[in-house]
Amino acid sequence: MSDRADNRVIRPRAFILGLFLAMVICALTPFNNLYRQATPLGGGYFPLAPFYILVWMTVLTALARRLFPGRTIMTGLELIFTWMLMVLVAGIAYTGFARTFFINITAPLYFGATDQKWQTLLSPLLSDALFPKDKGAVEMLYNGLEGGRNMGWFELAAAVPWRAWAGPFLSWGLFMVCAYVLMLSLINLINRQATVNERMNFPLLIVPKMMEQAVNQSRVGPFFKNRFLLTGMAIPVFLHSLNGLNFYFPWVPQINTLVLAGSYFPRQGIFAGFVKLKLYFYPAFIGFAYLASKQVSFSFWFFFFLGALFTGLLKVTGHSFPASELGITFGPTLSRPEETQMIGAFIVFFLFLLWLARFYFKEVVQHAFFMETDHPSVPQARWDRMVFWATLISFFALVAWLVFHGMNFIGAVVLLLFFMMFMMVATRVVCQGGVTYFTLTVAPLDALNTLVGLKIFSSLGLLLAGVTQKVLFVDLRESVLPSILHTHRVARRVRSQGMIAGAIFVAMVVCLGVSAVAMVLLCYRYGIRELGLDWATRTTVSVYNNLVPLIHDPPGQGDSIRWFALMGAMVMVVLVVGYHRFYWWPLHPIGYLMVYSSAMKILWLSFFIGWIFNALCMRYGGVTLYKRMRYFFVGLILGDFLMGGTFAVIGFFTRTGYQVLPG
Repeated sequence: MSDRADNRVIRPRAFILGLFLAMVICALTPFNNLYRQATPLGGGYFPLAPFYILVWMTVLTALARRLFPGRTIMTGLELIFTWMLMVLVAGIAYTGFARTFFINITAPLYFGATDQKWQTLLSPLLSDALFPKDKGAVEMLYNGLEGGRNMGWFELAAAVPWRAWAGPFLSWGLFMVCAYVLMLSLINLINRQATVNERMNFPLLIVPKMMEQAVNQSRVGPFFKNRFLLTGMAIPVFLHSLNGLNFYFPWVPQINTLVLAGSYFPRQGIFAGFVKLKLYFYPAFIGFAYLASKQVSFSFWFFFFLGALFTGLLKVTGHSFPASELGITFGPTLSRPEETQMIGAFIVFFLFLLWLARFYFKEVVQHAFFMETDHPSVPQARWDRMVFWATLISFFALVAWLVFHGMNFIGAVVLLLFFMMFMMVATRVVCQGGVTYFTLTVAPLDALNTLVGLKIFSSLGLLLAGVTQKVLFVDLRESVLPSILHTHRVARRVRSQGMIAGAIFVAMVVCLGVSAVAMVLLCYRYGIRELGLDWATRTTVSVYNNLVPLIHDPPGQGDSIRWFALMGAMVMVVLVVGYHRFYWWPLHPIGYLMVYSSAMKILWLSFFIGWIFNALCMRYGGVTLYKRMRYFFVGLILGDFLMGGTFAVIGFFTRTGYQVLPG
């Protein structure tokens, strides 16, 4: 009996399999990433575990077709949809939520016990609904349950004081669900503009789409046997086999993949900005850079170098500004006043995106208010109407949540607008640039402070703003927003877009609960102090340390900050005008948005190498050579991730793991 599947339909089996595998990844990620400190299973926007599973599912699907001719166990579309569900939630179990959440809501009680300023200024503002008050439960979270290491997981779960967490879990759970609905609605609102009207490129989807095509055409064997692909795979396989053996057996030689190049530059002069330059060699990232557009790859490394030269130029001309000019900041990596150029740049680029979509949004509003003038298709008008009102309702649901917990209405609206603005721009950078790893330089609160000041918030409002930003809107290395857009791009031809949106929402909510429980169990077993959470602890404590002076006696920013923000806005205006008006314009605006991101310290060399090969292929061989060589760079990606997944499996049995990809 045949089991035929329409390539425009995703059957329930794909959702069930994707959700199950996503739950497994979310359950294992905290243990693997924090306790074992092995190659992260979930991280960035092309995480290891989902792609490793996709490769093997593709191979098994091809074998199943040979064993059961005429039956379609999984179509290519169903495989890639299953993969995207895993990608979507893989980050929730780590930096996207679980890595910092419990430290965020317990830091005032645990670290504030010995800090008089925290006790005086912060403690009276802490709500029982948002912050746990049971000191014993919090102490055990940081130190671990007595004898917890010797307990089984079910025994441990029975010993956890869940009652102490009931209130915060309920309140923050409502916040997260409303935020997820807002993000999902926003992406559905802009999806047609990005994918149809602008025909935006999605470099991170190219490899899975090639595998999907191979499955649908029954060419999985020829795909993996391509000589260019095998040659590309051989490089990371050899590299990580050697370095992995060196990790376990130090007498085996290794190939260094990190070069500290800063010592080759003087500490004074125009090249002073390069004194911390590092050369990271990651074959997979080189592959992604080759698959991105030549304009984007060039812009990333070009602006990175230009930013370092600008730092040196400021020193040479005597215009170097002290860090004290920044005042109080919340940016995760913000350290120099010139980096606040990104405030103006982000705002102008967001306005540019709105301008590009002005006719599209006009059409959506007409559909939302039944003002159609050109007889649009009924399903499209109904869908536009639904996502418009879902976006508006979820936005004001979050406003109501903030107001209920003590923030004034105007402050809540402005805060959420800045949150969404920064996240939408970051989504564009990730999806159009093929960036697997993205970090903000300046936080939304930094932009608010520079433009209008923070006096629009009360003391309680400031606390809520700082904590909610840290929970979901500043550590954007694993935000769900770009992955939601990727998922809709993958499933753009599916007949029922409502089913896709529903599947995404269910997966996010279920895996949010799984991630929370997995993290609680891990912390109560080993204690936060014994896990690899130094970064999460340090950045969270710094948020509260920065809130204290803002509440007590707000310090001002230096005038240079506003000038740099204005400079960033002016540079971005030039870039978007050139990009939009001149076909020969070589620079893409998103390259400037990444100039000070810590991600570029890791990725710049990969984009440089990928751009060189892309440009050479197009110059001397045209599209034909580019497409042929594409398999070589796909091989680099496959090899890196297959070795990463293999060593992750080995790490589960050896209790220590060799890291193939950056943490």
